[in-house]
Amino acid sequence: MRLKGKVAVITGAAQGIGKAIAERFIEEGATVFLSDINAAKLEETASELNCKFKVTDASVKLQVVDLVAAVIEAHGQLDIAVNNAGIIHAAELLDLREEDFDRVMAINVRGCWLGMKYVLPVMYAKKSGSIINTSSIGGLVAGPMPVSPYVASKFAIHGLTRIAANESAPYQVRVNSVHPSPANTRMMRSLESGSGASQEDIAHSIPLGRYAEGEDIANMVLFLASERSSFVTGSQFRVDGGMLS
Repeated sequence: MRLKGKVAVITGAAQGIGKAIAERFIEEGATVFLSDINAAKLEETASELNCKFKVTDASVKLQVVDLVAAVIEAHGQLDIAVNNAGIIHAAELLDLREEDFDRVMAINVRGCWLGMKYVLPVMYAKKSGSIINTSSIGGLVAGPMPVSPYVASKFAIHGLTRIAANESAPYQVRVNSVHPSPANTRMMRSLESGSGASQEDIAHSIPLGRYAEGEDIANMVLFLASERSSFVTGSQFRVDGGMLS
């Protein structure tokens, strides 16, 4: 029960990695508040996990403000925030449309920034808290796939995490990022379809020979959310099966 008595908010929590994190947190005693832009799927997941939830577009300031207020109103505190909402778009750099680039940056980067901006004051006030931002191995190295806005956004999250960690340290608030390899999620099905690469081909590039599962990433996020990582901040954690080794 490493998170007993803690309240966590997770964005992009309706399915995939976000849902896996929610399930792991609940197993460890946390009270979890879910958010996602997909209303139908979010309601289904919240019912399954018996959690409160709020439909939220992570890129919209007022919706993020309302989300944080809803967590405090429902549970009276906020100890852990996982900025996990994210999208991907596959296109060659020269074929990429401005609106597609802007949408990826809005959800992935502005969403992460807003998720920290409006959670941090709550944590600063009580001088404790942990924020975990979901980046990617694409936030550490550019691979061969045509996903330039995604890579740019994940590098930006890497940078935002480090700056936020420096600014938050005097308040005893920790900020870290996780960097998964390709994971067995709906997003990867979309990327495989858009890029023409097969799951088998991509998995072959991972030394452990498989995609990450949601549980693999959730276990790392659990460590960063818990007091077992109490002296860890401003760090990047690869969950990549050795892909960047």
